Amino acid sequence: MENSVLTSGTSTKTTSSFPKRSVAELLAPLDEQARKSVNFVRQQAIHFRSQGELHELPRYLFVGPRGGDAPIRIGIFAGIHGDEPEGSHALVNFLQMLEQKPELATGYALSAYPVCNPTGFEDDTRHSRSGKDLNREFWKNSSEPEVQLLQADLTSRSFDGIIALHTDDTADGFYGIVRGATLTKHLIEPALQAAEAFLPRDRRSKIDGFHATDGVIHHCYEGVLSAPPKVRPRPFEIILETPKAPPSYLKEYALVMGLKSILTEYSKFISYAQNI
Repeated sequence: MENSVLTSGTSTKTTSSFPKRSVAELLAPLDEQARKSVNFVRQQAIHFRSQGELHELPRYLFVGPRGGDAPIRIGIFAGIHGDEPEGSHALVNFLQMLEQKPELATGYALSAYPVCNPTGFEDDTRHSRSGKDLNREFWKNSSEPEVQLLQADLTSRSFDGIIALHTDDTADGFYGIVRGATLTKHLIEPALQAAEAFLPRDRRSKIDGFHATDGVIHHCYEGVLSAPPKVRPRPFEIILETPKAPPSYLKEYALVMGLKSILTEYSKFISYAQNI
């Protein structure tokens, strides 16, 4: 299997007092990778305070082999809901896979945010420790520090594409939410097909309250992590959603294969556009 480095590291729930998970433990393989890699770095720490305690919002950068005039800037975000660790582990695994096969990231500069809600991840809660669902706070003048920090990067880095990884406990299978650039619809179908090697697709006509077609939704809740509202041209925006019930390793494999497919298909699109 091409993604042989993938391992399931999802922590099991415990009954001990919080924190129940360790962000440092999750990120230890990436930090070790960054110390040795020529393609991958841990970026300057950005810190915030929650309930009087100092926390860090981790971020990494993987720069693939040169593939054109300027690298394609993609932001990949996971763990905005702290009780959805599959996305965080999948992103760690994906970055490890790229280290073994950097050609998969040819022409890309990938900004990775494995834990967008560190206190929720530690506590195994959907909300942050302040009690807020951070994925309803974006571009609404939020006072939440995690949201403010992420919005600053979303603004300054001018991403060509934004991908968010989630788990849906109401889903029957894997599905995607697409917004932004018109080409997005051409990226999601191959990603869903790639994920179907590990998980069935959710083919219901309504998913999470929204109209769906073959596992694709075109609308979502207000305040989700996204590009700045007024940015033009719009980047492609894709949310990959895995169901809660299957084993963790299958969910992680499906998310990793979805990510790999999106990079491959977008690279094809850019090459085609440059040759027109």
